[in-house]
Parts: sequence; structure tokens; C-alpha cells
Amino acid sequence: MDDDRWGDWPERWVGTDCDVRAVVSAIPREVKDGFRYDEVPWQRFRHFYGPGEEIPGLLAALASGDAEAADGALRQLWTSLHHQGGTIAVGALAVPFLLRIAATARPELCAQTLRLVAEIGRCQHMGDGSREGLLQVAEEPLMIEGSTMCPVDWTIQAARQAVTYDLHLLLPLLSDPDPEVRSVAAYVLAAATGELSHVSSALQSRLAKEDDALVRVSLILAIAQLAREHQDEHAPKWARGLWSDLGRPPEVRIGAGLAWLCLVTDPAPDELRALLTDPGTRQYDDLLQPVPWLTWIDPTGVGLLSCIDEMLTANIRETVLDDHWGWRTIKLNHATVSRLWRALGSAPGSRRVGRNRCRSR
Repeated sequence: MDDDRWGDWPERWVGTDCDVRAVVSAIPREVKDGFRYDEVPWQRFRHFYGPGEEIPGLLAALASGDAEAADGALRQLWTSLHHQGGTIAVGALAVPFLLRIAATARPELCAQTLRLVAEIGRCQHMGDGSREGLLQVAEEPLMIEGSTMCPVDWTIQAARQAVTYDLHLLLPLLSDPDPEVRSVAAYVLAAATGELSHVSSALQSRLAKEDDALVRVSLILAIAQLAREHQDEHAPKWARGLWSDLGRPPEVRIGAGLAWLCLVTDPAPDELRALLTDPGTRQYDDLLQPVPWLTWIDPTGVGLLSCIDEMLTANIRETVLDDHWGWRTIKLNHATVSRLWRALGSAPGSRRVGRNRCRSR
């Protein structure tokens, strides 16, 4: 790469038509509500396997009354917009339409569409069940999408903006009759970047009345994710109160235990270790595998067990990325670096800018 050409990248793209955040923010509500795809600049961005102009046709098929066509379109959208854990800029443009389609779709289609929305707005996290990674959303600033040179974190920010604009569509889904929809709705709401007190209050209110084990854990992790990102100092005490209360259902205590470990850097207390390593906890592997945060930890169906093992046994190491272009020095922990290299190896066209070297210490 020519250093003169890229010396001020990506700052010179901020707010331009190459900045997917600006593009998504500029889509009028009437365009989104009316599914007026032709007024969205899909051509500016590619998906993982072709031009962005292909996405509106898939969205239209997804919204159609033809169940077979809708299912096929959703499979193609997953492949095009979330390949092997990676996300891509044009996916953020699709988020407002995916949310509107999900709001009126049949339960199974609704849940899988919402899950795609959440994954478009999240860093590559496959296999990362660490205390640092489980609730992490932002991507490393040096990660780019190779076909557009767009920073991957810009895509994530744009998707999260779109989610925040459409909270009025998502919040009612916390009361959906289908528990899978409620669970995934919590997963999406955890990505909100505005009206945080309102969102957290809605999640807490739902948790107080929720009777489904899977949904309870999803609500707890969603509350914790928002609290962690926005540094809610009261959240650790809340989580500890849940996992230490012997009168709470086991899944609530397990979910709150994971949340607490993600909210603090303290060593796990003996009583929490006893809870999470108790043989009785193993029976919850299958039950809680569909919890969105745990699904990606281990595809063989032991996401909970893998997560517990990593949180209780992994050594946390810090890594420094030396920037030879003179931009900045970034300190990363071991789990973050692992996720970065997984993304480099899995998402077609994704790569890290510059010839940085990693050294652990």
C-alpha cells in the first residue's frame, strides 16, 4: 500500500459516502418503512460474494409470503452478510429492513432474522468464551474489510445505530409469545447505543416476570453487556446478588455468574467456582446452548461448559500491536488478539492494515 495515499486513512473517509455509518444514518424513516430499496445506495458496498445491489432482491424474497422463498433468502443473506463470523458494510444498510421484516414474520423466521441483525452489529466472536470476549461488541480499529477498505468497526457502529433508531420495533418483542424470539430480541437490544436507561429498564422488567430458563439467561447477559460497555458501577453488585442467592433458579445463578465474571477482573470467589463447576451444572449445557451468546462458543453443543472452563482457567495476557505507520499503539488482551487472528483467517477479504507484529508480555 502507498503510505502517502493511506497516511490519513481512515480519517479522511469520515462522514463521506465511503463511511457506512453516515450512509445508514441518512436513510429516511419513510424509506425504511416503505421498503423503498431503490433509494438506498447499495452499489457503494459489496457483500462477501458479490455486489451490494443483490441484497434488495433477497430482502424482498425474505419479506414475501412464500415460506420456501423466504427461508432460502435468509440462508443467502446469512452467507452474504455474515460469513464465518465476519461482518461487512452492506449488512448495516440491510439492518433497518431486516428489523421491519422480523417484526411481522412468523416466529422461526423472526428469530433467525433478528439473530442475523445482532451478528452484523458485533465483532467476530466465534469460540471466544473469555471474560473479556463474551460480551465484547466492538472490533479492533485496525481490522478492515478488504473489498471496500471500510473499517469493520464502522460497520458494527452503523448496525448498532440502526438498532437504536428502531427500538420501537424491538422492545415489544420482549413480550412475544415465542421464547426464542424473546431471547434473540434481548441479544439485539444489548447492542443499543442510545436510550440505555429505557432499554435496561425494559430488560429488567422482562426478567422479573420471565419464566423460560433460556430467556432468563439471555436477559441477564443483555443487561450485563449494556452495563459493561457503559461502565455501570452498580452492575457487579446486581449480578453478584443474583448468583449468590440460593433461592434463585439454577439457570439464573449460572447466567449471573457468567455476567459477574465479565463485569469485573476479580478472581472468581470459591462459592462461584463451586456453582459453575458443580456436576449439576452440566445438565444445563443442552438447555442453554441456544442462548445467543453461548451458541458460537462451541458448535458441538457444550458452549456453556467451554465458556465456564475458559473463564475460570485462562490466564489473561496483554499484547501490544506495534504500529509501524506511526498511527498509534494499541494494547490488547490475549482473548482479543485471538479473535483478531481468527477473523483474519475466516472472513474473505478481511485483513488488518499495516505490517504490525504481535508480541505478548
